Amino acid sequence: KKLLSPARWISSISIHPAGDNIIVGSYDCRVCWYDLDLSSTPYKTLKYHKKAVRQVNFHPTYPLFASCSDDGKLHIFHGRVFDDFLTNPMIVPVKIISAHQPVEGLGILDCKYHPSQPWIFSSGADKVIKLHC
Repeated sequence: KKLLSPARWISSISIHPAGDNIIVGSYDCRVCWYDLDLSSTPYKTLKYHKKAVRQVNFHPTYPLFASCSDDGKLHIFHGRVFDDFLTNPMIVPVKIISAHQPVEGLGILDCKYHPSQPWIFSSGADKVIKLHC
């Protein structure tokens, strides 16, 4: 299956633990949510970042996903996927964390969720790794 993206430069991809949804981050400040059962175009395109999105990540057990960017901000979302095919995924912004200070145009370079806790780690161009609880 080929997915069509409105983004020009794709930077990262994360697959939902259930396997039928993916999120894509791009250098043109977008995060695209794809429902693979619905369409080959994005179900939702989120434009919350002011600079390039470096990484996106689904939590393996909680209904959470995150995006991090060169603007130094970490965006946390509640992303619930329903079992029935009639209900679309629910995406709700939860929190914006000013996690790192950008250095020479680079902000947060990576973010990863803890495997069992609702904690997220972020690493930045400021040479710091942070745990956000």
